[in-house]
Amino acid sequence: MNKTMKKNLKNTLKGLSLALVTTTMLSACGAGERLANIGATPDVSQIDNPANSTTANAVSMPMPAPVTVTQKANSLWSSDKRSFFKDQRASDVGDILTVLINIDDEAELENETSRSRSSNENAGLNSLLGYETHLDKVFPEAIDNNSLVGLGADSAHSGQGSTEREEQVDLKLAAVVTQQLPNGNMVIVGRQEVRVNFEKRILEFAGVIRPEDITINNTIPYEKVAEARISYGGKGQITDVQQPRYGQQAYDILFPF
Repeated sequence: MNKTMKKNLKNTLKGLSLALVTTTMLSACGAGERLANIGATPDVSQIDNPANSTTANAVSMPMPAPVTVTQKANSLWSSDKRSFFKDQRASDVGDILTVLINIDDEAELENETSRSRSSNENAGLNSLLGYETHLDKVFPEAIDNNSLVGLGADSAHSGQGSTEREEQVDLKLAAVVTQQLPNGNMVIVGRQEVRVNFEKRILEFAGVIRPEDITINNTIPYEKVAEARISYGGKGQITDVQQPRYGQQAYDILFPF
């Protein structure tokens, strides 16, 4: 081993040692804090302005065009108020409606296929102006004029298949109208996230609806949604444990046998 290799190895070991020490110190700090709080009640956060939180971000969503507010003289009613007789269903960009997702599908499919084929071909030359007696001079001596060509083929195929699937999803999700199409249909998008400890549940929905399919209580069933995209999953420690390791997944993809 030359001097350059020894120097590189020394620097690598030094870097690994520094990383190990740093990790140990960070772990010790966390452990020390937990040991100091043994027997103590958890601290309660003080009331603060949520907008000043470091995790707070300004929300930007599709919004309808601004409405000019007018108010007649000697009247307490203004044009921006919702009347008792106005349709309260979602009808404009930025409006909210509830999507009722109730999937209870069950499918069972069985197929059975059987196929066979058999074919035979025979050809002979009994007489050809007397030349058939001299065929042994051109072809092998064991040639038979009655069976010059013989072909045969047999084919058989049998297959069976069975598929059984059952799905059940029952959810309610608030969605926002994000776009109005030229024909009056509306594009809706909804997303929910719930985090419990170190596990996060994510629910996403998107699709295209017709305004006349929205019920009087401002809900719409999922079977009335075209191009529906429903995603229900999660992220976190439990989800990670349920998945194979990355190395195993790569091995399954690359290994041909």
